[in-house]
Order: sequence, then structure tokens, then C-alpha cells
Amino acid sequence: MPKLPDFAPLIRDRRPSPYSALVDRAVARADEVFRFNVGDTWLEPAPGCHMQDIATAEHPGMHRYAPTQGIPALLDAVAARVEARTGVTTRREHVLIGAGVTGLLDAVARALVAPGEEVMILAPHWPLVAGAVRGAHGVAVQVPFFGEVSSPAEAIARLDARRSPKAVALYLNTPSNPTGRVLPRSWLEAIAAWARRENLWLWADEVYEDYVYEGAHVWTRPLAPERTLSLRSFSKAYGMAGNRCGYMVAPAEVVRQVLKASTFTYYSTPTASQLAGARALGPAGDAWIASARERYAAIGREAARLLGEPAPAGCTFLFLDVSETLARELPDADAPLLRLLERLADHGIVVAPGPSFGPYPRHVRVCFTSEPPEKTLRGIQALARLLGRSPRS
Repeated sequence: MPKLPDFAPLIRDRRPSPYSALVDRAVARADEVFRFNVGDTWLEPAPGCHMQDIATAEHPGMHRYAPTQGIPALLDAVAARVEARTGVTTRREHVLIGAGVTGLLDAVARALVAPGEEVMILAPHWPLVAGAVRGAHGVAVQVPFFGEVSSPAEAIARLDARRSPKAVALYLNTPSNPTGRVLPRSWLEAIAAWARRENLWLWADEVYEDYVYEGAHVWTRPLAPERTLSLRSFSKAYGMAGNRCGYMVAPAEVVRQVLKASTFTYYSTPTASQLAGARALGPAGDAWIASARERYAAIGREAARLLGEPAPAGCTFLFLDVSETLARELPDADAPLLRLLERLADHGIVVAPGPSFGPYPRHVRVCFTSEPPEKTLRGIQALARLLGRSPRS
């Protein structure tokens, strides 16, 4: 047999996701499976925003390529919405439609990060951002942050301690996946001022901007518009994860450079997905968000109560420290978190492992919107029993 060339080390050495094996184990061993590992919703999109609602007769060419920056009508609708929300002048040239925020961040990393340069990432963080940075041959510097700093001054001290001369950007996510925390205005003002002083890009992942249950979401772009890349998603806002459509709002020159990178990956965002997104930016979508936010908040509060956790301030996740369970039930196990994940899967419960979100080998993430509410609460009760958790009074 001939010897084949080797694989690229960046991919060859990347550990495979544990999710598939755990799901397969749960399906094989349990009567009912609770997929709490995936960040999705049980809800269907708003009326009139489904794919079957979009007809070729109304949109000739909907099965052809869209313009690489995005459909003009969607670019204009996004710009108008963002300007109305943030108060920052926003035009078509400030917007890039992408194949989800995943696709956009991949393009952002390749456009803004040279090999060896560093991106600081507030952790726990959305899992795929570190991989996007490494895919651009940059260095992902994880900064333990959420739950570990308690004031703007502490936040800046933590950033100062982790910054090196190679840093070119800071990634932040509010409301936070996986912690459910929402960064207050005073913190974001301090962070924006620090990024300006240190001459860093700000990658502001705001895909859960519409899902804040305590306090209010604060947009980053008004605080430092010259260096902020705001990333938003139809997936999370409108229950359209399968459509793969999101958008970035940034300085016009950033849009031009990121567009160069995105053209060489997904080329353009699916045309039908953009048409559905444009529909969602109307009254039907606004009503959908208002209803979903109320339902998400209620189920999030109850899921947290059953697990003995404080209610999330936003987002659709709970990030659980399972140290006590590991110490009590698996004190001598090799890879104790994996053993716990397997035990949960044997009971049909699949959760996301903490190391996916940074240096958190004793945490798991639970999505409380991926299954219908009755099923979710049934699974959360089982999870609480398996973890030895008592409800909050």
C-alpha cells in the first residue's frame, strides 16, 4: 500500500467532539434522550418566516447565488434595525451577512489575525471561537473571567495580566454562552476604553441580545465604534439555526477585508435563508422574540431552581460546577468528568463538557431550550437526582 501524505497538524491533533459518542450511548441505553448539549430551540420560526413560505414566484432567482456581501434588502433592513437600537449611524457598507456567526468568525479571524498573533477570549466562552482563531494560525488566549471578577477594576486587572504584545483582539460574549451572565454597562465601558488604549479589535458576540431576563443588554459598538465588530444571529434570535444566517456590523473597511476572507469559504450566504431573515426582521419576528423570551425566562428559572442554581440573567444555558458530585461519587476515577458524562448518558441525559468552554474540567453546560418545556423539566429533574442536587426554596 502506498504511503499517503500526512494530515495538517492543526486538524489531525484536534480532539474529536465527545458529543456524538455520548448521544449514541444515550440512544443505545436509555428509553428517552434529553439533548441538553446543543444550543438550539424547540420552537419553530415565526409565521411567514418558514422556508415553505418563500416562493420562487415572489423571489425570482432565489436558488441562485446571492451577492457575497448579502442581499441588498437584508443589508438595509439590518442597518436600519441596528441604528435604531444602538444610535450609531449604520449603513449598508457597515454590514456583512454570513453563514451564521460561526462562518463569520472564521472569516474575521483569517482577515484580522496574522500567524502567531493572539486573540484574548473571555472565558467560559462559546466553544468554536478558539478553533476559529487557531484555524487562522493565531493563538487563542483564554482569560478566566465570568464568575471570577466582580468589578470593572478587577476586569481590567485580569485583562492586563493576560495581555501580551502579540494581542490584536479581544472576544467577549454577552449575554454569555455558557454562563447566562450579562455584562453591565460600567464593565463594558471599562473594557472598551481598555481596548482603545491597548489598540485592540473588539469582537462582540451578541447573538443572545434579545434574551436578557434581568437588567438590560448593553451594545458594545456605541462604546467604541471604530474598533468593534458586532456579531448577531438569526439562529438564536428567531429559531433559525438550520438556516445558517447571521450578520456582522463593523467599520466599512473591516467589512471589506472580512468579505475577502468569507468569499473563499462559504462564498455567499444561502439566498433563501437571507429572504427568511428579512421577513423575521418585521413585526412577526418581533412578536416571536417577545413570546420566546418570556417562555425561555420561565423555563430557565425553573430549571435553575430544580438544580439549586441561581436563575440565569440571560441566554439559554446553565453552567454547572459539578465538583461536589465528582468528589463524592468518582474520587478515584481516571477522567472523572468523562465518567460522569457517560453515567448521565446511560440515563439519557447528554450535556456539554466544561473543557469545551475553556479550562473548566469540573463543569457541564445545560441548554434549557433545546427540548420542549415538559420534556426539559422532566430531564432536569433526573439530572438533579443524578448530581445529588436539591431544589432552591
